[in-house]
Amino acid sequence: MKKILCVVETPYRATQEEQDDATLWLTHALKNAGGTMGIVLRGNAVNYAVGSQDPTGIVIGKLMIERPPFPQNDLLKMKNAGIPVHVVREDAEERGIALDSLVKDFTLVGRDELAALFSLYDQVWHW
Repeated sequence: MKKILCVVETPYRATQEEQDDATLWLTHALKNAGGTMGIVLRGNAVNYAVGSQDPTGIVIGKLMIERPPFPQNDLLKMKNAGIPVHVVREDAEERGIALDSLVKDFTLVGRDELAALFSLYDQVWHW
């Protein structure tokens, strides 16, 4: 099977309907099926790497989100399953996210390092 790097830039896609980010779920499922996978969080998706976030209590209109996503926990499970998780440093900084608030198990990469990272994989999927 090919080595696949999933670049996640659009966060919280379809997470009102499901408690999981579909891209993260698919990446983990492919790893469980024997694939060699990796994750890069960039753009607004760098928020997924903030360790202390707590989405409980989210209400949209009159609708209480009963099973909100905890992407940082999903990513930790993925990391523990052998999926490398990378966070683009500049994207976090541009959003005012303190680097010390990110989950320590994830690897910070600079934008200038992305091409070299991409070259380690057979395919790069951008979400």
